[in-house]
Amino acid sequence: MQRREFLAVPAALAAQSPGGRAPVVNAAEHAWVLHDPRYPINPELATCPTNLPKYEYSAEFLLSQMSTYKVDHTVISHVCYYGRDNRYASYCVKTYPGKFAAIGLLVGHRLYSPADKENPGRLERLIKDDGLIGLRLSPIYDRDVVWLNDPVCYPLWKKAEELGGVFNIFLAPHQVGQVAHMAQRFPGVNVVIDHIAMIDITAPDSAGFGPLLDLAKFPNVTIRTSVHNPSKTREMPYRDVWPFLHRLYDRYGPKRLIWANFYEYLIMKDMIPFFKPEDKEWILGRTAHRIYRFPG
Repeated sequence: MQRREFLAVPAALAAQSPGGRAPVVNAAEHAWVLHDPRYPINPELATCPTNLPKYEYSAEFLLSQMSTYKVDHTVISHVCYYGRDNRYASYCVKTYPGKFAAIGLLVGHRLYSPADKENPGRLERLIKDDGLIGLRLSPIYDRDVVWLNDPVCYPLWKKAEELGGVFNIFLAPHQVGQVAHMAQRFPGVNVVIDHIAMIDITAPDSAGFGPLLDLAKFPNVTIRTSVHNPSKTREMPYRDVWPFLHRLYDRYGPKRLIWANFYEYLIMKDMIPFFKPEDKEWILGRTAHRIYRFPG
């Protein structure tokens, strides 16, 4: 079954939420528009200039999906098409208060240099003025250059700690140790590992999954599942990744796991056999609600 087919599951099934007491939070969706002159996509700023979109995925479309799937809140991961121009993410948060939180792009590949001394000030403005909750840092695009835990980044992380910011980290398995360094040095920064660190599920634990499990000793680290990324079959519902999800669940516990993308909600809510019913409230929403500081 393909993702588009899976998303077409009848709304009646998707609407079977885990109960009105616990929030349901989609912890990552991109958002962009093509026909609003206020938010143009500039290839000169894009971090993915050779892969620009041909269709929209707007805040309003996200709201329609949230209604269908009975999702209360969504975290917008600012899309690569806009690069360091975070205005559309800010628009989403400010136009629909309480519905969205957003993480921006500032530092890294085709963005501001990690060594730029203005980065802490930029982060402060992004959070205080633009309404975002933190940043996505993507060392995966600089696989052979170590900058995530370079001391030049310490002021940025210190500012995030002062502001209660969140750093989503998109990285390759061999970069997990850099996160361990920073999570220990800055325990006040909530760190979310995107896409299960893009682990190779055919490789031995020493190649990345073992160090990812070891990150659990840092209480400020949370894992975002995104089971489609490590999958080798690329077939719904990505059963080949479930044994690794089970190990993450055992090591991190339900209060440090979050999910993303609407199709994955159905997998996490209805199909994973080893989640305890009482834990699903945390995995499906309570944890992300706390990390991204949604109201209520």
